Amino acid sequence: MSTYRFQFHGQELVARPSGALYWPAQEALVVADMHLGKSGRIARLGGALLPPFESIATLERLNVDLMDSGARRLICLGDSFDDDTARTELGAAEVQLRALCKRHEVIWVSGNHDPAHRGVLGECVDELQISGLALRHIAGVAPDISGHYHPKLRFMGQRRRAFLLGAAHLILPAFGVYTGGLDHDDPAVRHLVPEGIAIVTGKHAHAIPLSPVLQARQ
Repeated sequence: MSTYRFQFHGQELVARPSGALYWPAQEALVVADMHLGKSGRIARLGGALLPPFESIATLERLNVDLMDSGARRLICLGDSFDDDTARTELGAAEVQLRALCKRHEVIWVSGNHDPAHRGVLGECVDELQISGLALRHIAGVAPDISGHYHPKLRFMGQRRRAFLLGAAHLILPAFGVYTGGLDHDDPAVRHLVPEGIAIVTGKHAHAIPLSPVLQARQ
C-alpha cells in the first residue's frame, strides 16, 4: 500500500488508498460520506432489500486506517449516517461503532443527510476551523476540506474514487461501501477544482494532474 503526501495551505496531509485523509500534525484521520445504515434506510422507504452489511464493512475499513495511521482523533465530514434515523438502526455494526468511539476522540461534522447526529458518542459540530482550514461537509469559503460530492475519476479502465486537490478546495472521496459518485469533471465539482490534482484510490494512491484542457476532454 502506498500513500500520497502533499501540502495544502501550509499543512502536510496524507491521502490514503482507502479514501481517508491523515493529518499528521493533528494526529487526525479525516473521512467523508460513510453513509452508515444506507441499506436500512432504503428498505425503510420501500426500496430494494440490499444486504445489510455495508456498515460493518465500512467500519472495518475505518478501523484498519485508524490503527495503521496511529491516529488518536477521527473527524467525520458529514453524511456519516445515511439519515439521522439510520444511526439507531445499525444492528451488529453498533458494537463496532461504540468500540471505535471509545478508543478515539471523534468529531462529527453535520451533513445534509445527518444534520442532527442523534445519540452519537463524541462531539457534534456544524464545521471546524483548524490551522486556517475549514473542515465542513460541503465546500464553501476557501480554503477548506470537505466531502459531499463523492468525486470519481476514470483511471486504467476503472472509475475510481478520488480526492480532488485544487488551490482553494480539497474534496474527499466517499468512504462508505454503498456510495455512488460524481465524475471529476461534473460541473458541480469542476467549478470548485478547475485544475490541480486528482488522487485516485485503490491498492495505491495515484496522483494525476488536472488541467482545464484535460477537464474539457473528459
